[in-house]
Parts: sequence; structure tokens; C-alpha cells
Amino acid sequence: MHVFIGGAYSGKTDYVMKLLADQNVELMDGTLPDGTPTCDVLVIKNLEKWLVTQDLEDDEALVRSILTRLKTLEENCTLYIIVTDMGRGVVPLDKQARLLRDTCGRLYQALFSEAEQVVRIWYGIGEQIK
Repeated sequence: MHVFIGGAYSGKTDYVMKLLADQNVELMDGTLPDGTPTCDVLVIKNLEKWLVTQDLEDDEALVRSILTRLKTLEENCTLYIIVTDMGRGVVPLDKQARLLRDTCGRLYQALFSEAEQVVRIWYGIGEQIK
């Protein structure tokens, strides 16, 4: 599993797609696949869009569930996950926005722990942090 993180509109997707230019890539935006993809590389971006549709109150169970799904997907193809860093700003006043921010933080910690590579993207430039 390869994870790429950066702020909104920081060039994450372009960076990853250039890395994978010669490969059979399936791109999922804001969702997780239901079945088994038939590609060499599965790129999942904007997991936070999918998280908004979930029950964020029990984030530990949700994070475990997502990791299980990702590990299953990883058995069939190489995973590249692109996530948006939302933990460096002001804590939101809205409860749902806070829950999303907190759940993303917990999910990202788990993803980084499992990933063989973690890259932070700043203005389209990658900095390997793991």
C-alpha cells in the first residue's frame, strides 16, 4: 500500500498518475469498490468524501472496517491511496466536521502504519516520509 497526503489542490492526483503512467490503473474517487477490481493498480482518492456518508460516532470500528477492506483489495492489486490533510487547520465548530477531521486523523495514522510508502505532496512535489 502506498499513501499520498497533502492539502487540497496540492497536486496529489497528478503526482500519482504520473508515477503510474505506463500501468493499468483504475481510479476511484470518493468511494471504495464493492467488488474485486481487475486492474494492476487501484488508486483510491478522496476517502474523506466517502467517510462523510458513514457513521463517524464509532470511528475505531469504522477505521478497522476500512483497513480490512483495503487489505482485501490489496490481495488483488497494488493500492495507491490519496488523502487530504485536514488536521493542520482550525478545529471546526460543527460537530460533524469535527468528527470527520478526527476520524480522518485516526484513519490516516492506521494507513501510515500499514503502508510501505508514505509521501507528502506540497505544490506537486513529493517528499517521502516513510
